[in-house]
Amino acid sequence: MGKGKKILIVGGVAGGASCAARARRMDEQAEIIVFERGPHVSFANCGLPYYVGDVIRREQSLLVATPGLFRTRFNIQVRLRSEVTAINRSRRTITVRDHENGKEYEESYDALVLSPGAAAVRPPVEGLDLPGVYSVRTIPDSQEIRQRIEDARAGRVVIIGGGYIGLEMAENLIRRNLRVTIVELQCQLMPLADPEMVVPIHQALTKRGADIRLGQEVTRVTRGAQGLLTVHLQSGETVDADAVILAVGVRPETRLAAEAGLELGPIGGIRVDERMQTSDPHIWAVGDAVEVYHVVTGTWAPMPLAGPANCQGRIAADVICGREARFRGVQGTAVVGVLDQVLAATGPSERVLKRLGLWESPLQCEKIYLHPGHHANYYPGAEVITIKLIFSRKDGRIISAQAVGKEGVEKRIDVISMAMQMGGTVFDLEEAEVCYAPQFGSAKDPVNLAGMIAANVLRGDVEVVHAPDLTAPPADVFILDVREPFEFKRGHVEGAVHIPLGDLRRRMHELPRDREIWVYCFVGQRSYVAARALRQHGFRAKNLSGGHRSLLMWQKAAALS
Repeated sequence: MGKGKKILIVGGVAGGASCAARARRMDEQAEIIVFERGPHVSFANCGLPYYVGDVIRREQSLLVATPGLFRTRFNIQVRLRSEVTAINRSRRTITVRDHENGKEYEESYDALVLSPGAAAVRPPVEGLDLPGVYSVRTIPDSQEIRQRIEDARAGRVVIIGGGYIGLEMAENLIRRNLRVTIVELQCQLMPLADPEMVVPIHQALTKRGADIRLGQEVTRVTRGAQGLLTVHLQSGETVDADAVILAVGVRPETRLAAEAGLELGPIGGIRVDERMQTSDPHIWAVGDAVEVYHVVTGTWAPMPLAGPANCQGRIAADVICGREARFRGVQGTAVVGVLDQVLAATGPSERVLKRLGLWESPLQCEKIYLHPGHHANYYPGAEVITIKLIFSRKDGRIISAQAVGKEGVEKRIDVISMAMQMGGTVFDLEEAEVCYAPQFGSAKDPVNLAGMIAANVLRGDVEVVHAPDLTAPPADVFILDVREPFEFKRGHVEGAVHIPLGDLRRRMHELPRDREIWVYCFVGQRSYVAARALRQHGFRAKNLSGGHRSLLMWQKAAALS
């Protein structure tokens, strides 16, 4: 296309707004119009729970850009409360309903970008349309929730769904001193993570009084006297609430695309290629409404994350304006903060890899756990980070990582995410050069340690076993605890023989040479030293990855499920 092209963008927020601004920077002559059916063109929907929680006090703080800014800075028209109701692909026009005056009109285009976002999933449950039941997708949604809390003097809230939005809402409502009940259909919070990694989140919430109902399905919601809501569970239990928050996920908004005959993917999102182009060469799509390629699993699925949406908007604008660009796909890097805990991840969880049949073949996955301090332990205030690293036994390629803790969590996942994006291996993590001062990290950063531990496994320096293996170990396995006596007394694996690491070399004669020895300590470091020594003295020794701490996390996760 040449200069003076007409670019229409349906929807703002992240993908559409970034596409519009990028298109202007790429083509000063283009006519660019953004249509937004709501009252705001670009707002921080990730900030909505914090607006409800009064962490963000002013609604204006959520507005990333206004129509006035688009007009004066970019010479872009923004038409609010303007709903695009149809696309005529043969004529290259859209039909727009102006909700301000009730009129409809057509607008022609040279290039059309769809960024309609996603809508909150509303299960077919009776009573979800009652007053006092809310989703959290827009600024008006959050305003209504705030008003409900204040007008009804709400003291009890039920949150249906324990994913990102559900947990962020729980945190903010707890901080406002409301009693919170979380109802989650799965047997863990944050179903996209592995269950053992979510245990600290669960503990933080229950410590602050949250009532968490796992493996429970909501069957209906009823309304009683004075507007009190009752949430009925499949178990027969009921929970009373002044407000109910629906946070069970989102569904791509594809009605417009489907009615226009554009190709949809198998999961229901708009199908696009690497250039963000749909099945129509004059129409692009970006953001929560599209299905994107997952670079690790090789599957296609919606990925409702703001970072990829912004990137997609830029790429669509580049392509429309004549610059070659490609979207590489996603690996699902995300973070959630809940009270004093942070959980971050990049790449698919172990559960997802096994569900997709990728764990053994073709990826040949292995995993390790570690529990380092977020900065040098000799410097005051070091907090533990639990890291789970999944990698390929074939070549050490990093498959995914999850981390949870109070400080420094997202920093480590960001480093590993970038290594993954560049095709990095655990050997690269060993040598990663990251900042070090005692208040920020350690000479061996947690990222380095994760690489070293995994590399030790691949080089054959040590073999590892994992917490679930200890639930029913083979009868001939000898379990060795090398912690100090006071640690052993506080709790140990049933049947374990206790020999502190400092005594091990002079007491090796007490160990069987005809049996496999599984060694553990608290976090896996001392037992690694023990396993190395034992192997060099002719014993068949394996190390419990992550030690007794990982075992306790796994046992707590199993108990919750």
